[in-house]
Amino acid sequence: MTGVLIFTGFIFILIMCLSFFTINKGYAYKHTIDERPTESNEKTHQPK
Repeated sequence: MTGVLIFTGFIFILIMCLSFFTINKGYAYKHTIDERPTESNEKTHQPK
């Protein structure tokens, strides 16, 4: 019984560490926004 508790505790800690790592990596990602099209570019790309 003690072995099962230790094993589940280890799995729990492993999952929490991986979740923390994934969240930190997501927040570290530099998000960018596309530039606004220029007026001449808007005239050449009209929807059909």
